[in-house]
Amino acid sequence: MTDTPEPTKAHFRSDVTVDLVKSAAADSDVLFAARVSTAGEQSLEEVTKDPERSKGLINFLMRDRHGSPFEHNSMTFFISAPIFVFREFMRHRVGWSDNEESGRYRELEPVFYTPGESRKLIQRGRPGKYEFVEGTPEQHALTSRVMEDSYRQAYDAYQEMLAAGVAREVARAVLPVGLFSTMYATCNARSLMHFLGLRTQHELAKVPSFPQREIEMVGEQMEQHWAGLMPLTHAAFNKNGRVAP
Repeated sequence: MTDTPEPTKAHFRSDVTVDLVKSAAADSDVLFAARVSTAGEQSLEEVTKDPERSKGLINFLMRDRHGSPFEHNSMTFFISAPIFVFREFMRHRVGWSDNEESGRYRELEPVFYTPGESRKLIQRGRPGKYEFVEGTPEQHALTSRVMEDSYRQAYDAYQEMLAAGVAREVARAVLPVGLFSTMYATCNARSLMHFLGLRTQHELAKVPSFPQREIEMVGEQMEQHWAGLMPLTHAAFNKNGRVAP
């Protein structure tokens, strides 16, 4: 008979993290790609020129939605977030590549998501026309307690099956989508702008978006990294209503 393992101490988080691990992205990438249309081989000169003098061209491309010049760059992010965030994330396929840690090949760690105090809990209205409002202290306390109890129970069941020799790919089925996972996600500026247009709320957006807060937290951090790499492109994105070209 197999002994039941000792309960594992779970760790609870209300944040997500996004690290920029690799990039080849600059405003000049947009310029040489655009100018090949009219300058041919002379557009190679744009690779080393200061893009500041051509920010008007970047704005024109964004405004008139000439999108392909914004694809000649690359950013790779390492993201730590709950599984339910990644399931939404993977709806974005054009211009994205991603690889997530596998519950088949490694034992998953007991790190789980619980909403922070600033997370709005109450949904009012109907799908397509609703808003979220603050929860009461009692509702926050209830949410945290119920989630934490459920997480501990699920992870103890997972550990019990592993201890009995059940394969990781089978035992993982008891784990909830609030479990934290990690992945690499690689994109270009155009695909990131499309993501941000759908997954962040912003006062400058021409088209309103209603993202779940947790994936918006990921988007906000990716945008911060991207803005540092391509400030002129980011400014043009905001100036033209945060609509991907």
